[in-house]
Amino acid sequence: MDEFEEEVKELIQTRGPAEAAAKINTYLEKQKNIPVNIGITGESGSGKSTFVNAFRGLDDGDEGAAPTGIVETTSEITPYPHPHHPNVVLWDLPGIGTTKFPADKYLKLVEFEKFDFFIIISDTRFRENDAKLAKEIQRMGKKFYFVRSKIDHNVRDEERRQKSAFNEEKTLNRIRENCIQGVNSQQVFLVSSVELHLYDFRLLEETLRKELPAHKRHALLLAIPNVSLGIISKKKEALHSKIKWYAIMSAGIASAPLPGLSIAADLTMLVTVIREYQVTFGLDSSSLQNLAHSAGVPLNDLKSVMTSPLAGKEISKELITKLLSMSVGGAALMAAEEGSRFIPLFGIPAAMGLSFISTYRALDTFLTMLAEDAQRVFTKALGLNTSV
Repeated sequence: MDEFEEEVKELIQTRGPAEAAAKINTYLEKQKNIPVNIGITGESGSGKSTFVNAFRGLDDGDEGAAPTGIVETTSEITPYPHPHHPNVVLWDLPGIGTTKFPADKYLKLVEFEKFDFFIIISDTRFRENDAKLAKEIQRMGKKFYFVRSKIDHNVRDEERRQKSAFNEEKTLNRIRENCIQGVNSQQVFLVSSVELHLYDFRLLEETLRKELPAHKRHALLLAIPNVSLGIISKKKEALHSKIKWYAIMSAGIASAPLPGLSIAADLTMLVTVIREYQVTFGLDSSSLQNLAHSAGVPLNDLKSVMTSPLAGKEISKELITKLLSMSVGGAALMAAEEGSRFIPLFGIPAAMGLSFISTYRALDTFLTMLAEDAQRVFTKALGLNTSV
């Protein structure tokens, strides 16, 4: 049992379940707002802004997207919060070596202290400025990662040039070896911002999460785009780990001897949490539209593989109430919870137990539904069937 669980257990025993519920609510809100600040840098025209957009699930032309162009379009340090997880912010930094941001003063000018790590992007080999920047970041105790962008262009060009002699693995190895010349790094991540599910983005994501402080890994995971079935499974696991806390909160609210209060509070909480599930899996309306556009798959085709009763719906109290009432077990538990309040001596503890069970069961069911929908949508959009 970890330290927080011990605190909750002690609160329940000494101050009562309502106090424990308040403590859990504060804890969950704090977890939801843990900041992750990512500095995206590199030379002008290397594809920084497109990477920022892709990471946030946006196309270059979408509202809120970082501006892109052939010439340097980033002239200021610009934050781009994730549209659904605003605690995760990608900072589009001006190209190193520009007149306004000379290499020797770059880190000071961009206020490097606020970033958790840096991603250094290049669309060719990494140059002297990149190497100097990496060395200075390392000297100051921060992490950095080299990303070689626009790999899809290079692969396509080589395939056109070599024709039948083309070998993708050899091409990628040659690009990797070429672009690390001159920088002191054994690892460079080859990425296509247009097709994140290909090449090294999954490896980059795994590396970032592994090397982040433990309390920030969860925040980054929920914001990462669904680039594999494995990511979807990890998101489900992370979200499921919080269900017990919501269920304990529900039980704490049920300890108040006010008929109807627990069910009303539970519905509000269920709607909020299920909406979080929906956007985390990319199943909200805007995310589905962006995916359809970027994958070149009709939106209706993506919706057609979603089988849960939450598919393509606006999550509301009315919808959740309807779905719970359609479930014999869910309806029975809600009725039993309210009825048990009137049992002398044992009524409130019984109501608390039933509230815990009904909330846990509902969230577990809805989370599974949405995770399975996300897997089907991913497979349909990208034509893949892999758990990697």
